[in-house]
Amino acid sequence: MAQDSGIEWTKHTGNPWHGCTRVHSGCDNCYACAISKRTGYELWGPRNPRREIAGFFDSLKSFQKKAKTANRTDAVFVGSMMDIFEIPMPLIDKDEKLLSTTTGDLRQKFFDNITAGVYPNLMFLLLTKRPSNINKYIPQSWKQTPPDNVMFGTSPVDQVTANKLIGQLIQVNGRRFLSVEPQLGWMTLMPWLQNKSIDWVINGGESGPKNKIRPFNTDWARKLMAECKATNTPFFFKQVDKIKAIPADLRVREFYK
Repeated sequence: MAQDSGIEWTKHTGNPWHGCTRVHSGCDNCYACAISKRTGYELWGPRNPRREIAGFFDSLKSFQKKAKTANRTDAVFVGSMMDIFEIPMPLIDKDEKLLSTTTGDLRQKFFDNITAGVYPNLMFLLLTKRPSNINKYIPQSWKQTPPDNVMFGTSPVDQVTANKLIGQLIQVNGRRFLSVEPQLGWMTLMPWLQNKSIDWVINGGESGPKNKIRPFNTDWARKLMAECKATNTPFFFKQVDKIKAIPADLRVREFYK
């Protein structure tokens, strides 16, 4: 959990568990996997359990209280260290003891709290590389009446993954966003922006160890920025690679409306 997150497009991050499995090439240099390995836990891959983050719900309660006191809505990115729409997986605690609950149980409790209106001052940004699973795991009521404080997002990295993942994302009712980061190739989003299927676009190159960062062409970003401008879609450019300065014309950080 992170209050006042260093991720520029959110106020906080929240993770009910840590751990995931690689989906596509955007995962190759996953920072969350690297962090997990440094802590000594084996949480990545289809055969390893995930680790429960015991303070998740207490942190959300704190975020909600602060946002309400300030009379504002704060964004919470779920999750920077996991994928909320991964299939249910076994759970361990911080001492690596196997728990009787699964990630599916934690997800259900989280979604039930949202449905019950526990977090009216928090906007949850549910980012996944598995958008085909969203309608499988959200509450039935969300399929017809999605909560106002939830946005569903996915992470394409090139045209192939955009065609696949956005095609799956738009099958979900509600507000939708894209985190095109790390962008690894040219793409157009115009087919989905023109018909207002996407409400927000975040874009950027890859960060991490200098010897592992894959090339990013800033003209790719300029194309997406122009498409967003033409369709009145908010565009947020995050970074080139966390080393190079952001060109002046790409210093655009618009938020969802």
